[in-house]
Amino acid sequence: MSKFMNAWGLLALIAGLAAGCSQPSSEPSSQASATGAADAAEAPENAYLLTEKPADAQGVAAARKSDAGEGEVAVEGLIGGSEEPFVEGVAAFTIVDLAIPPCSADEGCPTPWDYCCNTDQLKDNSALVKIVGADGKPVSKDARELLGVKELSKVVVRGKAKQDEQGNLTVMADKVYVAKD
Repeated sequence: MSKFMNAWGLLALIAGLAAGCSQPSSEPSSQASATGAADAAEAPENAYLLTEKPADAQGVAAARKSDAGEGEVAVEGLIGGSEEPFVEGVAAFTIVDLAIPPCSADEGCPTPWDYCCNTDQLKDNSALVKIVGADGKPVSKDARELLGVKELSKVVVRGKAKQDEQGNLTVMADKVYVAKD
């Protein structure tokens, strides 16, 4: 039994060391970040943000119904649709069409972004958004940090849309406009 426990302990130690050594050497050191050299580290994050709202933005429901459900789109919505609309570990979240109001504070809803008062409308009015890099793979940083967003932030995502057989819409976004209002 002790050999078994020692083997697991050794594996955990090796995994911990490997995880600590897997950071790319091009990142600034924590000392450089503390002295104001963090601008270089922030530049890739800003590459995903748009400074102006795309003129061709459409709501989630319209994107789901149109032929644009299988190509380049600009889709507008509020981050929400569940109690936890963000996907941990990657820059991904769900958005809900602006026509569907989030629950109001008067209704006693502690998490208005979950649309608990309109759950019957979510299926046809929500989309999954995955922020992707130039390689087409999802960015492995939390969207809240990457884009400076939170629940009920109004966004327009631009990218390639795909619908599955059940009609669920996913946007592989390369750019995001975050509304200031």
